[in-house]
Amino acid sequence: MAEYQFLRRKIIPDKLISYGFTESNGLLEYKTPIAENQFELKLVVLNENTINTKVTDLSSNDEFILHLVPDATGSFIGGIKAEYERILQSIQDRCTEADVFKSRQANELIQYVRNTYTDELEYLWQKFPDNAVWRRKDNQKWYAAVLTVSRRKLGLDSDEVVEIIDLRADKEEIPDIVDNIRFFPGWHMNKKSWYTIILDDSVSTNEIIGRLNTSYNLAK
Repeated sequence: MAEYQFLRRKIIPDKLISYGFTESNGLLEYKTPIAENQFELKLVVLNENTINTKVTDLSSNDEFILHLVPDATGSFIGGIKAEYERILQSIQDRCTEADVFKSRQANELIQYVRNTYTDELEYLWQKFPDNAVWRRKDNQKWYAAVLTVSRRKLGLDSDEVVEIIDLRADKEEIPDIVDNIRFFPGWHMNKKSWYTIILDDSVSTNEIIGRLNTSYNLAK
């Protein structure tokens, strides 16, 4: 068997069950015929982002691995590889969710926005997979961004990478908000109307939620 990891994604067990996975010996597994029923693909969930995959030749009951060999060529192997990748992509699309931000505060805010505005973080930049935004449904304007950055880039004396949130504020209020201790100039944003908070409990989650609601309204 070979391990396959969903990078920056988290498997949702309930969605796996809806997809067709069943429980066996305490593990969730899924079997499906491929290559015109000549082979079988078996998937077994190992943890929240990793599964084991096994392709079996049904005529001999031997494991088939050529679809995993980069240099293996040929239309038959290519067809199995394409089906294998299509099924894994389908599971990723239907049974996983983004799992980039690890701090408690980031996850509290993600859940708050999901419950309050029914918005999900959007990962817009392929080159920057650890950065995402929330935007309003009615006008597509951003009202917050959650990013990863080193403290040094915020003007602090540390290379520690932290998670931050960028929020909107009225331009006349920005000079009074930014103190470079708890609130920083908007990272990668227009510093005249955005400011940054590090998600390290230097500002309480309840206060950030209030400021996030203000930012949402300002984006109207």
